[in-house]
This record gives sequence, C-alpha cells and structure tokens, in this order.
Amino acid sequence: MRVLRVGEAGAERLAVLDGAGGLLDASGIADDIDHRSLSDGVLDRLAGAVAAGSLPALDAPGDRVRIGAPVARPGKVVCIGLNYRDHAEETGAEIPAEPVVFMKDPWTVTGPHDTVLIPRDSVKTDYEVELAVVIGRTARYLDSDEDALACVAGYAVSHDVSERAFQLERGGQWDKGKSCETFNPLGPWLVTPDEVPDPQKLALRLTVNGVERQHGSTADMVFPVAEIIRYLSRFMVLHPGDVINTGTPAGVALGRPEPRPYLRHGDVVECGIDGLGTMRQTFRQA
Repeated sequence: MRVLRVGEAGAERLAVLDGAGGLLDASGIADDIDHRSLSDGVLDRLAGAVAAGSLPALDAPGDRVRIGAPVARPGKVVCIGLNYRDHAEETGAEIPAEPVVFMKDPWTVTGPHDTVLIPRDSVKTDYEVELAVVIGRTARYLDSDEDALACVAGYAVSHDVSERAFQLERGGQWDKGKSCETFNPLGPWLVTPDEVPDPQKLALRLTVNGVERQHGSTADMVFPVAEIIRYLSRFMVLHPGDVINTGTPAGVALGRPEPRPYLRHGDVVECGIDGLGTMRQTFRQA
C-alpha cells in the first residue's frame, strides 16, 4: 500500500495510490498520518478499506495536485552518518564501529516536489539521497532484528540536504548544516513493509540537472535497517511518526574533486529508490 498526503501545505488530505496510479480519498478513515493516527492503527484501517473497495476516487486536479510529506510532522528525525562504505571512503572518513547518530530539525521535512531553499551565506549546499524509515509503533530496548522491523510503518525516499561549510567548518555539531529550512524533502508516499520484503535490496539514484551523481544500493549499508532501529532503541525511545534517515551512498559533492559541484540557485535534483518512487526539487536562494 502507498499512502500519501495531497493538497496545499497545512491543508493536506489523506489518500492512497491505487494500482492504476490514481488517488483514492482516505480522509474518511483519518485526518492525517501522524503520531496519533499511527498509534491508533490507521494503516490497518486503510488496508481494510482498500481491500473492501470502499475508498472513493479523490477529486483532485490530476498532475497539478501537490503532494505533501507522507508524515504530517515527525516527532523527531534521526539520521545515521557515514553508513555506506563508499561514502565514508570518498569523504576520507573511517568506517564507523558503531552508527554515527545525529538529529535533524523535524520542521525541515517538506513535500517531495517542494522548492528547497539554499541558505543565505551558503557556499556548499550538498545533496544526499537516502532511504527513510517511518516508525509505526513505540520502540524501546529492542532485542532482535525481527522486533525492530516489526516497528516499521513504512519506507520513503528522503533527501538529506546538507550545508557542508555549516556542518564541518563552523564548529559545534553537524546539526547546523542539516537543519536549515526545507532541508528534508520526504516522499512521495509511504510504502508499507509488505511491499518492501527486503530493505537491503533497494537501488538509490540521484541526478542534478539530469546528470547522475549518485547510484548505490542499500546492500552496501554498514549498518542495515533492522540493526539501526535496534541500536537507536537502546539510546532513545522511537515513537510512531518518527523518521530515520539511514545514510547516503557515494557521489555527494563533498566527495568529488575540485571544483566540487555544490548546488546553486536554479539547480534541479531528482532522487528515487526502486519501488518507493521519485522526488524532484528545484533549488532557490533563500
């Protein structure tokens, strides 16, 4: 099942993508996809309605409808750094012995095709396609990979936009280069785990102005999805609606030779993951 939120920012309606690519109106099932509805079993109710054929077609203006992030407002966005061997190598970093964990402001999450703002004074805005995991049930002190994967509500494509000078050259923590406005497009929809039998067999791609920059596979993760969730649950409680960005493969601007191709006003980035969809953002100066 592919669940999405459509409409103008702040006024999105819940929808499900049908087998022909059309939209089914799910607003009668729940107001939104968020901490409350995920805790209340909204995905099970949606699956039942889809199976029963009880969802009407959504009266939307075709391709012109805006798609919002598939989670209304994550409680937190937890990120895993240097989680692909080739990405760690291209940036000159050692393969981490334990997951590198940092947080991203949840308000950075925006729709999959929304404009991304290059921060003022930015000189090194970078791109990173990532597999996002949306948590569907409370996870704390998990003991097994099976328990960890049972906490997954679904998967989505995430664009972990980064400002490298803010992140690496201005002192303090990475958050400064990760939490700028609009720096986490997410979507285009939430794909439930029954359609992703193995999250470690997904190809990721990213292009800038039509030129391929990243092409990797989740098989190359240092720490796979189940281990990440289990690990995080030892240090923090993961709640329904939380998002985990699981890392990016090689090809980011930071890892390329000079002059490094950091993003500029007018650049168009497309990123996608097999079976999860594709996002497209235009970058504009803030």
